[in-house]
Parts: sequence; structure tokens; C-alpha cells
Amino acid sequence: MWTKSYSLITKAVTKEQLWKLFSEVDKWPTWDDGLESAELVGPFEKGSHIILKIKGGPKVKVKLLETVVNRGFLDVTTFPLAKMYDRHSFEETPDGLKVTTTLYVKGFLSFVWIKLVAQKLADALPLEMKKQIERAGQL
Repeated sequence: MWTKSYSLITKAVTKEQLWKLFSEVDKWPTWDDGLESAELVGPFEKGSHIILKIKGGPKVKVKLLETVVNRGFLDVTTFPLAKMYDRHSFEETPDGLKVTTTLYVKGFLSFVWIKLVAQKLADALPLEMKKQIERAGQL
């Protein structure tokens, strides 16, 4: 299994602001430059799914596997013979809010999807997280 994780600690936002940022799926393209559109099908909770339209790419279905209000969520994208999991967590610490995103890829063809998708996402995590925090601070 391939895993990449990125964390930072910030006092710029609260867990409630980050939860609001992520749960308003249709607004994701305002802070994620790689998205053309994002649509939540159902409520932002376990079992619902999100349809993402990637700029210059296909629509992708992402299923919510776990949601804990103001704490984080886990989603999965299914590719041919592989799955990519994306966990977002928010944890209060004495130094501020610890924000972590962890990507996992499993499956027979995981090496293909790591090269095509996951590594690019992992490389972009520091910048994406900065954008998320800036945007959440405006909510």
C-alpha cells in the first residue's frame, strides 16, 4: 500500500470553519484550481457521493466512507483494479489546529493510479492545504 500524508498546525482557522469548507462541496472549485465542478449527491455524510469534474479530465465519483462533524472525513475513489482513499482530519492541539490529509492507494494496479493521479495530488498537498485554510478563514 502506498501512503502519503501532510500536516500543518494553524491558529488561522477553527475546526468548524474547515468542516464548513469541506461540507459545502459545490464551492470546492473556488479553492481547488484542479476542479471544474463538484456536486454532492445526498447530505455530507457516510454513504453519499460526490461527482467531481476534473479540469481537462473526466468526471470522477468519490464516495464518503466516514464523516465526523468538525473532526474530519474519509472518502474513496475507485479506479480499475485499485482504490484511492483520502482522509482529512482536524485535531485541536495546544499549539493550534492540526490539519492532516492522508492519501492511500491499494490494489493490483495501484502503481498505475499512483503515477497518473495520487502522486500529483500528494505533491500539491502543501499548497492545497494553504488555500483551504485561507478560504476557510473567510467563512
